[in-house]
Amino acid sequence: MISDITIGQYFPGNSLLYKMDARMKIVLTMLLLVSIFICKNFFSLGAVVLLTVIIVAISKVPVKTVLKSIKPLAVIIIFTSVLNLFYGEGEALLQLGRLKITYSGIETAIFMAVRIIALVVLSSILTYTTSPTELTDALERLLKPLKVLKIDVHAISMTMTIALRFIPTLIEEIQKITAAQKSRGAQMDSGNIISRVKALIPVIIPLFVSSFRRAGELAYAMECRCYRGGQGRTKMKTVKMETRDYIAFVIVILFIVSLVLMNHFFNDIRII
Repeated sequence: MISDITIGQYFPGNSLLYKMDARMKIVLTMLLLVSIFICKNFFSLGAVVLLTVIIVAISKVPVKTVLKSIKPLAVIIIFTSVLNLFYGEGEALLQLGRLKITYSGIETAIFMAVRIIALVVLSSILTYTTSPTELTDALERLLKPLKVLKIDVHAISMTMTIALRFIPTLIEEIQKITAAQKSRGAQMDSGNIISRVKALIPVIIPLFVSSFRRAGELAYAMECRCYRGGQGRTKMKTVKMETRDYIAFVIVILFIVSLVLMNHFFNDIRII
């Protein structure tokens, strides 16, 4: 399961999404995430799913990789869906004591599961197609107005990017520590839940030690290179918006407007 976590990983490519400005990709991702919560029926949600499939196809990121981003959250998706099964109204299809499963409950469960999957996929595409360096520059430029409030925008963007960058490294470290503990006879895949939780202690402690050591090494390396933050620094690459970025922005805005219209005209079959 740990090896299936792909959050924060960047997969080099040469598709249209890779060529777009990172600032615009962040803005469009935020707008698309908002559009998912705008959906009130299956027509609008279906439009979001269709657009998500198109974006994945355009990105040319392997479908297997995209599915890996969903797998670690399978438990949350299933739990949320099961929970929503019992919140429907109308005639009961199945009665379990005081709990009942209705047709509307099944619809809501499916609706919420699809919504979460769309959220995860759209969020993952951003990190898959944008390098950590591009993310840092884009976040710093987008948050630049906050400098008026004396907020260290560069430090915030750098911290967020480093956190994303080290997720794959920590996952790899967990795998190594787990394999080492198993070779010493540790039983991590057997026993009840309490036993498995206790078995994680020999993994968590070395992971914390390793993480602090890496953080110290990174800070030392930055000091050796005379790194002093964003003050007075220039950019190696000068980025600017292209025509494709503005076209993508217009398309997303029109898409959100169409979702609002779908919610209005198909109001009679509202899900939530």
